[in-house]
Amino acid sequence: MYKALYRECRPETFEEVLGQEHIVKILKNQLSTYSVSHAYLFCGTRGTGKTTMARLLAKGVNCLEPKSDGGPCGKCEHCLSIQEGNFIDVIEIDAASNNGVDNIRELRESVKYPPAVGGKKVYIIDEVHMLSPGAFNALLKTLEEPPEHVMFVLATTEPQKLLATILSRCMRLDFKRVSEKVLCRGMGEICTRKGIEVDEDALRLIATNADGSVRDGLSILDQCLATGEKHITRAQVIDYLGTTSDEVFIELTELARQGKVSNAIILIDKVLDDGKDVRQFMKDWMSHYRNLMIIKFLKSPEDVLGMSLENVERLRRQADTLDMQEINNAIIELSRTMADARWSTQPRILLELCTVKLATGNSFARTVAMPQTVQAAQTVETIQPAVSPAQTVEATKPAASPTSAPIPEDPKPAPAAMPEGETVGEDFDLEELWLRVFEEGETDLPSFNMLRTKSNLEKIGSEEFFVSVENKFMSSYAFENRELIEGLMERFTGKRRRMHCMVKGSGSNAGQPDAQQMKESLESLTGISIEIKD
Repeated sequence: MYKALYRECRPETFEEVLGQEHIVKILKNQLSTYSVSHAYLFCGTRGTGKTTMARLLAKGVNCLEPKSDGGPCGKCEHCLSIQEGNFIDVIEIDAASNNGVDNIRELRESVKYPPAVGGKKVYIIDEVHMLSPGAFNALLKTLEEPPEHVMFVLATTEPQKLLATILSRCMRLDFKRVSEKVLCRGMGEICTRKGIEVDEDALRLIATNADGSVRDGLSILDQCLATGEKHITRAQVIDYLGTTSDEVFIELTELARQGKVSNAIILIDKVLDDGKDVRQFMKDWMSHYRNLMIIKFLKSPEDVLGMSLENVERLRRQADTLDMQEINNAIIELSRTMADARWSTQPRILLELCTVKLATGNSFARTVAMPQTVQAAQTVETIQPAVSPAQTVEATKPAASPTSAPIPEDPKPAPAAMPEGETVGEDFDLEELWLRVFEEGETDLPSFNMLRTKSNLEKIGSEEFFVSVENKFMSSYAFENRELIEGLMERFTGKRRRMHCMVKGSGSNAGQPDAQQMKESLESLTGISIEIKD
């Protein structure tokens, strides 16, 4: 029967373990000095060798002919029996499916009996964080003071979920992610034994996608070997993984830099039509920008990037055409898009939108068009920075003309006692702007939309904007969310303004600040906490 590569190549002695030298050193020393602990906790990410190390430890305490350094021989009857999984004194328990109190009670009963054939009875509990609180409590006393012939090895990927009382009763050993260099060496040796030729670039790509997990790396290698090819190249690994070659990302990044939106979208369409995964594509594109950033600061980045000198030189030529601001913006934008795509049913649309943003340099944060008067003022300020604000205001006032026809008044009634002299907001579409504020704000505060039907944006001034609401409750709610509203208005209008809120139909006081508003203004000016009394 065929066995997966990660099972077939599982280490049977300490010397065969990839990485984790610090843990091998500790366990060998304890075995050679007969000072093994009664309980161990192996922590680490998936595929780093926790279960393998637990079995090697079980071999070490039961080996008939241990090595001089304390490690198991891997050849005696007990070692071979443990390797095959039928040694009666090594009990492996999956805590994910045996997580109840009854399961632990059965374990507590079984530990009373001495080992049948070996020197130690070893319990390996995998994914121990899955045990229920009751099961943990039932295990505590046995774990603290087990019989002399019993040893516990607990393995978990999430040690933070374990009770402190469990952690304090175990010797904790943390497994590190295996480096790409070590992974490449191990996989290269496996391929040599099997008579398969693999390019160095291909092994580096497999190790990069394994992300420090030996099991993940061997699974990817197994997929590549399953094709029956005797020579595996980087291009083949790219094809098997569903990733995209560097040439595509170089071309796509160049199109985005030149602002060629249509060509960039067509290129993405071609890549995705070939069956590439959208989320993997985004991840790889962000990695491409990361590589460009690394190349800008490292003289010899081939070891850090896991690339050949030829590929590094190709990326260096593109890195020279980009500044750090462009790379920074691209990484942040792609990161946001990847986060949104996790929960989206249409990740491709998000990718295309992100591409448009990168190609146009537009974040679309200011969806509402900026009025021409503001744009003109900004232009004047840029060209003539020495002009004082007062001179700018005088310069932008329209010249009075005796022959000019009177400007008809806006038929829409203004709110009562609205401050005069503020004309900046007249060029905004107030209803459209207010609608977009609430559409954007709903993502931050689900109940925020409640205010939309009970309020109106009446006017936008140069330093403030005015909102009318139907009742005092809505006024209070608006003031509670003032920071959010002012921040959204700044995003859409391009300037931070202070919000003034008034209740509709409140008579002569409608244009005056209410008590809450006066309280906040005074507190802001004086720094003293003020209490409002009826």
